[in-house]
Amino acid sequence: MAAFLQWRKFVFFDKDTVQYPLDNGKSFILPNGISACDSGRGHIVLGDMDGNIWLLMRLLQLTNFQAYKLRVTHLYQLKQHSILVTVGQDEHGINPLVKVWNLDKRDSGSPLCTRIFPAIPGNKPTEVSCLSVHENLNYMAIGFTDGSVVLTKGDITRDRHSKTLTLHEGNIPVTGLAFRQVAKVTHLYVVTLEKVHPDERGPCFAFDGTKLLARWHRGYLFLIIRNTKTRFGSGPSDKQLLTVYDLDNKFIAYSALFDDVIDVVAEWGSFYVLTRDGKMHILQEKDTQTKLEMLFKKNLFVMAINLAKSQHLDSDGLSEIFRQYGDHLYLKGDHDGAIQQYIRTIGKLEPSYVIRKFLDAQRIHNLTAYLQALHRQSLANADHTTLLLNCYTKLKDSLKLEDFIKSSESEVHFDVEIAIKVLRQAGYHSHAVFLAEKHMHHEWYLKIQLEDLKNYEEGLRYIGRLPFDQAESNMKRYGKTLMHHIPEGTTLLLKGLCTNYHPSGDTAEIDSHLERNPFNKANSEEFIPVFANNPRELKAYLEHMIEVDPNSSQGVYDTLLELRLQDWAHEEDPERKKILQDEALSLLRSDNTVFDKALVLCQMHNFKEGVLYLYEKGKLYQQIMHYHMQNEVYNKVVEACKRYGDQEGCLWEQALGYFARKEEDCKAYISEVLGHIDQNNLMPPLLVVQTLAHNSTATLSVIKDYLINKLQRENQQIEDDECKIRQYREETAHLRSEIQELKTSAKIFQKTKCNMCNSPLELPSVHFLCSHSFHQHCFESYADNEAECPTCAPENRKVMDMLRAQDQKRDLHDRFNRQLQSSHDGFSVVADYFGRGVFNKLTLLTDPPGSKPVGNLEVNLQRDLLIRTKRNC
Repeated sequence: MAAFLQWRKFVFFDKDTVQYPLDNGKSFILPNGISACDSGRGHIVLGDMDGNIWLLMRLLQLTNFQAYKLRVTHLYQLKQHSILVTVGQDEHGINPLVKVWNLDKRDSGSPLCTRIFPAIPGNKPTEVSCLSVHENLNYMAIGFTDGSVVLTKGDITRDRHSKTLTLHEGNIPVTGLAFRQVAKVTHLYVVTLEKVHPDERGPCFAFDGTKLLARWHRGYLFLIIRNTKTRFGSGPSDKQLLTVYDLDNKFIAYSALFDDVIDVVAEWGSFYVLTRDGKMHILQEKDTQTKLEMLFKKNLFVMAINLAKSQHLDSDGLSEIFRQYGDHLYLKGDHDGAIQQYIRTIGKLEPSYVIRKFLDAQRIHNLTAYLQALHRQSLANADHTTLLLNCYTKLKDSLKLEDFIKSSESEVHFDVEIAIKVLRQAGYHSHAVFLAEKHMHHEWYLKIQLEDLKNYEEGLRYIGRLPFDQAESNMKRYGKTLMHHIPEGTTLLLKGLCTNYHPSGDTAEIDSHLERNPFNKANSEEFIPVFANNPRELKAYLEHMIEVDPNSSQGVYDTLLELRLQDWAHEEDPERKKILQDEALSLLRSDNTVFDKALVLCQMHNFKEGVLYLYEKGKLYQQIMHYHMQNEVYNKVVEACKRYGDQEGCLWEQALGYFARKEEDCKAYISEVLGHIDQNNLMPPLLVVQTLAHNSTATLSVIKDYLINKLQRENQQIEDDECKIRQYREETAHLRSEIQELKTSAKIFQKTKCNMCNSPLELPSVHFLCSHSFHQHCFESYADNEAECPTCAPENRKVMDMLRAQDQKRDLHDRFNRQLQSSHDGFSVVADYFGRGVFNKLTLLTDPPGSKPVGNLEVNLQRDLLIRTKRNC
């Protein structure tokens, strides 16, 4: 009882008298003699002492019908069905009747009564004390003043589908009945003046005073007791005290005095108090925000929180209450309590609002607690993680720091990379390394091990355990550092990485890696810069690569060639130098090096054998000869001309010019060169004389034989040309006479055999002026053109092609001369005509000296030569 006296009282309801909506100030008056009330389905049900049932609608319209002849004692309106169950009397005496009404159906203007049966437990008439109906319409319980309880099972709206049994007997009046459904089990609570059947675990509340009425509506307990307070020293008041209890939140929501209350019902979102004086009072509950503001003004934040939860306030509203409560506690100096409330705002309130309040060093414990909660809910950003770790480091709380970073995978609620950065900056390298290894941040692990802890052996071991892609990228990043401190181990790892890499570690991990990546091989050329200051290890690495993979990239071979040439150049032992020379040449002969790079390397190191090999390989024969010229090895110059002169004839000319410029006696070499030039007609004699004129030691005797031989061959050529000219003139004269004869004389065809099949001619036959005859079927089978002799056609076509070529070349030559004279850039004109063939050598048929040009006449003669005459005999 003392607990209820300590409950706070509030005015969470507004009281008013119900008035007609269209009549100013006129109060609504209830019908006289109200004996029972209930509500539901959008109306309030009233029963009176005259047996009438009244239905009160929301706009205060009243309708009624006669339910009993005498009076109505009990009403029960179902909430999910338009079914009304009533208890009343139709005759005097103790003879209560139960009637079931269907309010949706009508019978002569009144609701349909679907069932009537007497309410008598056994054979002894007893007054009904209470009534309850299950919403599934399958159970109805009636309590009596003698302690009996009658239960009707089945369809309560029909007699045929239900049965009645006495559920409970006693001698103490039954004061209350209620059904409760738990899963598929239905419980009936029976309340008497002494106890509750069946009883369950739960709180028990004791109220002082004489209880006149108790109702439960929408989570509130409405309790009416007789007012025991005196008024200014007079006797007890005749008023009744209505108190509304919120049992969940443990406060009194409303309390007021009323005159002789009939009942309290809930409908249309409000509560209605019906009194014997005919008035109906409405209790309208204040909205949740108004109630919360009333609690805020009194700093009753705990109660506000409980109320908000019971009212199912959304998370944003609850968060605002937690914030205000936290601000209140913060101003009071209760920082521990405040931070607990602020923690409950996480996810709604901006974290910076709370963090700014606790940045003071004295409140770092509270700030740490808030930041931990922020991380537990996975709502921390990088700045929050940084701040939390800084709090740990300032507090020097290694245990919490370890708990934070060593949490399980499912409990990680922070940015691991940010945590590693902060721990590294704070000098907690071991913690940072643990975090990086645990969460597989390989870059950070290696950065700390190699840059901060200088633990190169561990860094190299860790890289060797990584998957191929990560091992490759980290070796490119840290390879030079590792090579500087542990060259042998680094070289060994690189060899494996560039052949067929398998990470070291557990057998299961290796098998899993091999299943995902059956073959891994890095580009060996990409790791050459790692060996920048370690040529010995680089050479071993490259030799290993070309041994296991002869198809290594050209860069590998080029770099290895450079290393071998360096060793060759610095080697002083002749035997060792010869071995290194052979090794370098073997690389050049492997055809895996880049020609230009290899040539430059050989020239840089003055590697004669390599240079000459590459010149020959690249067909740079002039370079070979120039190389011997630079070194003044005369016999090698002549040898180069002999060896490569057939591929490049200008070598002999260059050799002659080279020896001609020498002031020393080179007659023997000049004679040998001249012999080859003369034999192959490589230079004009005048150019030979001009070339040797620069040599003071070269006398006429040197070129005497050359000039004599040259002149003799020129004379012989002239004689041959003159002979051909005479022959062509004779042939031309003969052709002209034949043409003239064809024009002026008849042609007699005396051929007896076909020129195609060589068989005797038979009619029909075809004859040509060129004296060739053919069977007609032979001619039609083999002739390409009906107007041309098949035998003479190839030769005639050749002659005509030569004539057309002469005409075209002649016209082209004229245009060339004109363009050359008028152009400002003569060189471009010459280059253009070179490509068009103006300078190609032509064979011309010329007329005899002194004869006139025949022009079109010559053309006509040629055309007449090809004319054939076709006769059919």
